[in-house]
Amino acid sequence: MVVTMKDDPTADLVIRELHDRGVPVVRLDSGDFPATLSFAAYVTPEGIEGSLTTPTRTVDLTRIRSLYYRRPSGFAFPHLPEHDARFALTQARYGLGGVIASLPGCLYVNHPHRIGDAEFKPSGLAAAVTSGFDVPATLITSDPGAARTFIKDHHGPVIYKPLSTPLYRIDGVSCTVEVKEVTDDEIDDRVSGTAHLFQHLVPKSADVRVTVIGDRVFAVRIDSDLLDWRTDYDRLGYSVVQPPPQVTASLFRYLSLFGLVFGAFDFAIDQTGTWWFLECNPSGQWAWLEPETGLPMVAAMADLLERNGT
Repeated sequence: MVVTMKDDPTADLVIRELHDRGVPVVRLDSGDFPATLSFAAYVTPEGIEGSLTTPTRTVDLTRIRSLYYRRPSGFAFPHLPEHDARFALTQARYGLGGVIASLPGCLYVNHPHRIGDAEFKPSGLAAAVTSGFDVPATLITSDPGAARTFIKDHHGPVIYKPLSTPLYRIDGVSCTVEVKEVTDDEIDDRVSGTAHLFQHLVPKSADVRVTVIGDRVFAVRIDSDLLDWRTDYDRLGYSVVQPPPQVTASLFRYLSLFGLVFGAFDFAIDQTGTWWFLECNPSGQWAWLEPETGLPMVAAMADLLERNGT
């Protein structure tokens, strides 16, 4: 089963690969509930049993061997009054969401609860330290004084990063809160309005995106002159690289800490060749790298979901 929004090219590629292998796939978006998606789940001595029905498929919940949890849209009840909609949304989240998260014998890529845990940047950075990665000095704060002191005390530039990336719209246009360098004289009392993340800027020679799919590691060096390579894909150059052994070992330690089997890791390589951990996205994008490098990533994801042991 693949749980994602309707517009998801990465999921499309994986589903096509599974179809070509003759593997039956049910795709759904939780946002389709209850309009075109229904379910009946029974709690039995053997666990959750029952069925889930989309406009084109009905699936036996006990027959789902793996679940690829990507990026579903949220539940919505626009036809209900606000208080009723809030109640219905909560019931859907803990009802249908709870069933999807409790399938017996199912391999989750990744489990939605584990995704939620790993999406907290402070937790991810702490886990990275525990896993043995080199992590840039970082401050998470709402205190302007602490932010100014952190920036002044570092003999080198400091950057600001958002702790999460929700949809941000200005005049109806979707925008991205950019990673950018910040100086101590830019810090004012507005910092106290919410939480902020400040981090030592790694003097990098390149970036690396490492995608772990099951027990397979795909590392791609990304060359550009950008602070944040995600701001302009047309300026990127790609090459396949091999992570240092200690980095590879830390990748799997990190995933194990969160109970994940997939992760999209970002690293910065400095002038000495040290790999600095920046973040791991448990639902990160990866499919665009295959045509750029020839790495068999779609097949690896299909292998994992098919549970064929490779």
